Amino acid sequence: MDTKSIETYVRGILEAIGEDPDREGLLETPSRVARMCEEVFQGIGYTNHEIAQMFGKTFSLPNPKQCSQTIVMKNIQVFSYCEHHMALMYDMYANMAYIPKNRVLGLSKLARICDMASKRLQLQERLGQDIAEILMEAADTPDVGVIITGSHSCMIARGIRNVPARTTTQTFYGAFQTDSNLQHLLDSDRR
Repeated sequence: MDTKSIETYVRGILEAIGEDPDREGLLETPSRVARMCEEVFQGIGYTNHEIAQMFGKTFSLPNPKQCSQTIVMKNIQVFSYCEHHMALMYDMYANMAYIPKNRVLGLSKLARICDMASKRLQLQERLGQDIAEILMEAADTPDVGVIITGSHSCMIARGIRNVPARTTTQTFYGAFQTDSNLQHLLDSDRR
């Protein structure tokens, strides 16, 4: 990531909106924003395949022929920035599930996949698809579901300014596409 260019552009934005980038409170803002960009856009540097490889550590499923299991993790908190306004998508929670074949992912890998996929300029719809695609490859299964619910500051802080609006997206692959019982496993239990 070209942090020096980011610093230059942030300084230019400050000047363009009528601020003085040399005033005390803004002196370090360009470098702070550049460091923030390195952190919050880290996922831009990786393809879905590379993220699946990064977080694809699996373990043998005990007695895979004697049981069928669905692994579900809910309330994985993520945030991202929309690609249309570079506005924060926040108060976002991902629920994800998969049906393992012979191996399972370490549980922390599920949250790490969500975190890395969200560290890109995103659309919430694509974020769900990215998470599902990464999970399918990392867990080596076609049966994956992802539901994300979140708030978008491009709807809340500008434009329509509709504060209570929340967006929910659903991405289903394999058995999750047609099995409503599997889909309901992903229903939110947040209160």
